[in-house]
Amino acid sequence: MTTYLWNPPPVASLPVRGTDARLPVHRIFCVGRNYAAHAIEMGRPVDKSVEVPFYFTKSPSTLVESGATIAYPPRTANYHHEMELVVVIGKPGFRVAEADAAALIWGYACGLDMTRRDLQLALRDKGRPWDIAKDIEQGAVISELVPMPGVVIASGEIALEVNGQTRQKSDIDKLIWNIPELIADLSTLYHLQPGDLIYTGTPEGVGAVVAGDVITGRVAGVGEIALTIGAAE
Repeated sequence: MTTYLWNPPPVASLPVRGTDARLPVHRIFCVGRNYAAHAIEMGRPVDKSVEVPFYFTKSPSTLVESGATIAYPPRTANYHHEMELVVVIGKPGFRVAEADAAALIWGYACGLDMTRRDLQLALRDKGRPWDIAKDIEQGAVISELVPMPGVVIASGEIALEVNGQTRQKSDIDKLIWNIPELIADLSTLYHLQPGDLIYTGTPEGVGAVVAGDVITGRVAGVGEIALTIGAAE
């Protein structure tokens, strides 16, 4: 029996639709600039013919479930929402062919990749890592998980509102790299494992939120997500 100096943190886990069981989370991978219109609004257009997907990570400890109220984070004056479709991996895979990628899919969720945009842009312009802009406390918001084993979502509306006003509205079919392509590519970099989450990217319309704002979003065929921004601590 291992003796720890203090109690280790609990296993990060998420609710699953239709059951009381919870899914343990292994890692969180996020895809950068995976909708053409969003890449353009960020000033970094993507040419798929000569580029490959790029990723950043968030710690499982940053997860917060839909419906929560979170504090406006420190050291930012430009906190942004990014609505995303999240893929949940359910089987191990390494160097997986695109044709076999669907076999790794356990299901899906709606996600919000919350971002300190002012810090991200300053770091980007200096060629520095984005960690403090992306891997932030309560910065990976997620809905309940929906079991959809082997299903590839190729289309469907993705949308987000702030205080009832539409900010983001697009379709999953506008992903630059689709879900099988992402799984296949990511599996050349990592041994994918059950409980890995892939935030697949956000469409155009990202923008700032402030204390008191209520965010609601949805992905057709998957579900809805909600978040309230509280006062700064």
